[in-house]
Amino acid sequence: MAGTGKRVLILGGGVAGMSAAHELIDRGFAVTVLEARDIPGGKARSMASHSDGLPGEHGFRFFPSFYQHLTHTLQNIPYRNNRLGVLGNLVDTTRAGAARFGKDLIILNSGFPDTPDAFMEMADDLVGNPFGLSAEETRFFGARMMQIASSCHERRVEEYEKIGWWQFIEADRFSDNYRSVLGSTTRSLVAADPRKASARTIGDITLQAVMGLSTPGKTYDRVLNGPTSKVWIDPWLEHLRARGVDYRLSCPVTALQGDARGLCGVTASTPSGEQTFEADWYVVALPVEKIAGLLTDDLRAADPALAAVDGLSQHVAWMNGIQYYLTREVPVLHGHVLYVDAPWALSSISQSQFWPDVDFAGFGDGKVRDSFSVDISDWDTPGLCGKPARACTREEIAKDVWRQLRASLNTGGVLRLSDNLLHSWFLDPGIVFDPHTGVTQANLDPLLVNSAGTWRQRPQAATGLPNLFLASDYVQTNTDLACMEGANEAARRAVNAILQRSGSSRPPCQIWSLPEPEVFARWRRDDLARFRQGKPWKAAA
Repeated sequence: MAGTGKRVLILGGGVAGMSAAHELIDRGFAVTVLEARDIPGGKARSMASHSDGLPGEHGFRFFPSFYQHLTHTLQNIPYRNNRLGVLGNLVDTTRAGAARFGKDLIILNSGFPDTPDAFMEMADDLVGNPFGLSAEETRFFGARMMQIASSCHERRVEEYEKIGWWQFIEADRFSDNYRSVLGSTTRSLVAADPRKASARTIGDITLQAVMGLSTPGKTYDRVLNGPTSKVWIDPWLEHLRARGVDYRLSCPVTALQGDARGLCGVTASTPSGEQTFEADWYVVALPVEKIAGLLTDDLRAADPALAAVDGLSQHVAWMNGIQYYLTREVPVLHGHVLYVDAPWALSSISQSQFWPDVDFAGFGDGKVRDSFSVDISDWDTPGLCGKPARACTREEIAKDVWRQLRASLNTGGVLRLSDNLLHSWFLDPGIVFDPHTGVTQANLDPLLVNSAGTWRQRPQAATGLPNLFLASDYVQTNTDLACMEGANEAARRAVNAILQRSGSSRPPCQIWSLPEPEVFARWRRDDLARFRQGKPWKAAA
């Protein structure tokens, strides 16, 4: 079934699918993409809210400084006369914040300070310990981060991958405040239960955050200068189609045909009816729960790694956005805010300050001036209403999130959010509600969580079937996180595997490792020697 042909069928038109199409079309392949929705971009899409056309989204986008694969792709997407392409649409944030019930807003620099005054401000913020941790707690957590930074990659995979973050930071030993600040914030960032999430994954990403906040010349957090689809996804699709990619909307895949010899076809429901698509090579860029529902017994039997996908599909959580449209601009700070005490693990950003070309007054009745975009990352813990978000109606979710925001931001005598500012709101349509009870029923876009011990279950991009490849954030990658960067890296790995199996002479896609702090390079080399000798990690002298 596989050979040296050039026809590639990509299942899924999100970041992974579009990334694979981008790399393949540049290497001479004929590419068709099947996207289930009538909007391109998958989880990264933005959309019009209701009939007023205000910009809505699955959840806000942010681009940490450790992203390398995705930013390389952005640079190669033309955008008007911008020499950096879509990459030029990224703007730096200058602050990050943490909001707590009944306490002053904690404001930190989002990047390394660029003036002496800013440096002293950062030092005062950190030394002053605004989070209220004890000296013992601060030292212990610092030592744990030092352990991650000075451990070799092999030890992280073999030891830290198999235990949860909660266990690694010994959260049960310390105060409730320690658990809230250093444990539960994993939910706000990646929707991960700290008791279940891999210590390796959370440790590596936390290390990237520390490096991003302390490396001269870097800003840890960047955002787009407009709605995602307008300044990224739509120009990307236009570029792909201009290059020859056949990107088809409203074509959900319904069946895979094939056996151990490879795939021989894919059935999709198209606007003109059910249709079978054939290709030389097949790239599955669907979320883990979607591919698990499509795999046949023959395909699972052909590759044990595919059979493991069923188990991986159970390790998902919900992380969906809600936008509050306000009648005046409310720039809480120039960046993202984490809500440490909010039971639904909220995070937010005030969009209008980063979207200079968006005229909010031009939508609807003309009264909106800002979009306060919020991600909800814990749907199982009771909120201020006494119920988890998963057990609420659409209106109850909007009301309780607003209450949690106000309880966190209206502190220290400062009134940042008031009811009279609220014009309307828009909840991600990926949340499905029961038509009879009105209560949350399902989530069309759950997020993979890297649970402890699941790394070995995650497949490689190249499967045991000769013409089937996987390009999604559950594939083993250096990024090791369910995010846009992980999806882009997985797509590159799938493309490289196709190049190899097809005998192509075209250059492979570049793959990067996560940056590591150079200051600990010697200790990581020493730890590798200890690891190979079966010895435990030892603190750097």
